[in-house]
Amino acid sequence: MLSSAVAIALMVPGLARGAEGAQGQAQRGGQGQAVPAAADAKVLARVRVPTAHANIHSGPNSGNEVLVLAPKGTVMSMIGRRGEWIQVQLAPELRKTGILMRWYKNETSGWMHDSTVEFLTPEAKPDAK
Repeated sequence: MLSSAVAIALMVPGLARGAEGAQGQAQRGGQGQAVPAAADAKVLARVRVPTAHANIHSGPNSGNEVLVLAPKGTVMSMIGRRGEWIQVQLAPELRKTGILMRWYKNETSGWMHDSTVEFLTPEAKPDAK
């Protein structure tokens, strides 16, 4: 007689296959690697959240985990860009004012789509000194 856990795994398609999911598809949520800021990152611009909340991800892709939801009016320093994604510094105060989604490793930076912010200062080129 099969144990109940084995019997359920055999009856539910994909459960016995493990983390890779059905047909080799990637699992949803938490995809992508976190992209930390460089230790010597320079401020390229100042940005503000103009909407009720804006997602700050662990990497420059909507498939990366959301670390925190920044509330309207949050001002941050932009320290990098990758395409339409900007890297921002995360202040410790954001833990108190934002809605934490996942912030387990005390990240000091996160990524936002540039359509979710307004630029308060002109964006400097990363190579500018």
